[in-house]
Amino acid sequence: MSVAGPACAEVRKAAADLVSFLNKAVTPFHAVDECSRMLREAGFRELKETEHWKVQPKQKYFVTKNRSAILAFAVGGAYKSGNGFSIVVGHTDSPCLRVKPVSALKSEKFLQASHFFLDDTTVFQVGVSTYGGGLWRTWFDRDLSLAGQVVIIQNNSIVRKLINVEKPILFIPNLAIHLETDRTKFECNNESNLRPILASYAALELNKCDEKKSDAEETDPRKVVKDHHSVLLDLVAKHANCTPEEIIDMDLYLYDTQPAVVAGVKDEFVSGARLDNLIGTYTSVRGLIESVENAASLESDMNIRIAACYDNEECGSQSAQGAESAFTEWVLRRLSAATADAKNPVAFEEAIGKSYLISADQAHACHPNYASKHEDNHRPAFHGGVVVKINHNQRYATTGLTHAILKQIAHVAEVPLQKVVVRNDSPCGSTVGPILSSGLGLQSIDVGCPSLAMHSIREFGDTTGIYHAKKLYSTFFQQLPSVLQSLQ
Repeated sequence: MSVAGPACAEVRKAAADLVSFLNKAVTPFHAVDECSRMLREAGFRELKETEHWKVQPKQKYFVTKNRSAILAFAVGGAYKSGNGFSIVVGHTDSPCLRVKPVSALKSEKFLQASHFFLDDTTVFQVGVSTYGGGLWRTWFDRDLSLAGQVVIIQNNSIVRKLINVEKPILFIPNLAIHLETDRTKFECNNESNLRPILASYAALELNKCDEKKSDAEETDPRKVVKDHHSVLLDLVAKHANCTPEEIIDMDLYLYDTQPAVVAGVKDEFVSGARLDNLIGTYTSVRGLIESVENAASLESDMNIRIAACYDNEECGSQSAQGAESAFTEWVLRRLSAATADAKNPVAFEEAIGKSYLISADQAHACHPNYASKHEDNHRPAFHGGVVVKINHNQRYATTGLTHAILKQIAHVAEVPLQKVVVRNDSPCGSTVGPILSSGLGLQSIDVGCPSLAMHSIREFGDTTGIYHAKKLYSTFFQQLPSVLQSLQ
């Protein structure tokens, strides 16, 4: 489909809506918060993991895990216990820098001297951990901010709050080229060179940057005031509407304050952070929401439609909120047993054979400056459609049958598909697709929107990919049962 084609306005709206989502979803917590808001507006009701569930046909629900993973589901009007699940999944996390539990770093001069000898050259730095396989060289010379979850103690209750500082407060400057011994290559030690500058001593009052903590604060395991610079805790506390002493833990992420945008001479590109994989998160959830806007299709659906977005994919998915946990199986089992007609003891096992899963994660478009990195016959292009990922060693879950099923659905949706296979002399990434496929025994396929600069602090995609993916997933939710019934 051409950008200038009949769906031009729809393409641009899909891209603009995605960009708005990207700029709010600066951490997995914020991504889930935004997804929850969209789902509530569409009539979905939140269920708690600790509650007893009773789900009804034609009703819509969602549940979160750790507030950084979310599963939303709409029950078909013709659903019976033992019927299948139509599932699209993504993940909420992206490679980034995260604040260490003890983040207070000072320049070497400070560590060696009494605070009375501090001068204007002393800087305060924040210790960070690398999360996922990021292109860390792209984090230099950026205006960075902080966001995430803050855990506080108030009235003897543990309270979780989301914060987003928004303004640039952290910086990792490059070494000037004049001081480089080899100017032809970039080298970075991830421990010693990825230390963001937070503030200079000259800008802080002495009694605020090196306060003497009370003995009670030093021994109370809940207190974190000794672990972080006071200027950082003061800022976090301000945004969490609490005092620094009330903070007992933090999950803080660094991010680039430059917003995502629709870009290009013809407004044909999306440029921004976290495209991998908030595009998968956004399009799966929007696809589910748009599928149930057709009330007649939901009323006649025999399946439960599910959009699931997990945390921690970038570091292996082995967490309670990750795709490799038992959480997905438990949710599916609860859904099999939560309807009024749930009397079949093997309903869940029967449902698996009637189900199908799409893993939606970004795909590599062919880079025009590095075309030789791509297999000759498999070079996905921008505006060419959703990319089906194939690997015969099962780094992706796609099979000939699952590919054929999706082709039939894409035909109905009028959405083009592309194919990608990595070169035999190149490593191949993976997704949550094989994890869920093997763990649950689900028929699965791996797909994604084409993109460039994957795992950079700023990635690059096409606008039509967003439109195509959203339409494909919406059609998938509506068409899967009939397509599966046609199998012989």
